[in-house]
Amino acid sequence: MKDALFFAFLLAVASPAGAVLPDEMLTDLVLEARARDISKNLRCLVCQNQSIDDSDAGLARDLRIIVRERLVAGDSDGAVIGFVVDRYGDFVLLNPPFKASTYVLWIGPGVIGALGLLAAGAFFRRQRATADSEALAPLSDEEKKRFEVLTEDQP
Repeated sequence: MKDALFFAFLLAVASPAGAVLPDEMLTDLVLEARARDISKNLRCLVCQNQSIDDSDAGLARDLRIIVRERLVAGDSDGAVIGFVVDRYGDFVLLNPPFKASTYVLWIGPGVIGALGLLAAGAFFRRQRATADSEALAPLSDEEKKRFEVLTEDQP
């Protein structure tokens, strides 16, 4: 047991502190390590691209405190994550589950990228067709006269 506590202490000291303040940290190193693991997988709803472990936002701090309170109360890691998800939805997870309500989160970027590629392809195809048709079109009478005027002065 002492070896496990010593190893947890070394991990806590060796890992970057992120935005966790000393007054938030638990004295039980095992619970603190669990809290840090959970916090690294929860999204800051203010920053949206950071975990609550890395965010300095007030809401992230509140969520870190809630996670620690739930762990001290004896909740499992899954129960803590479930509690936060019940309050804020699947968006709070940095890796949301693949289910009907999160299809947009998973498939949306690919669909938008594919639509962008299709639009770019159509644009360039249209540009090429316009350039080809202009290059192959015969000169109008006015253009022929202008060409003759421009080339008459040349020796």
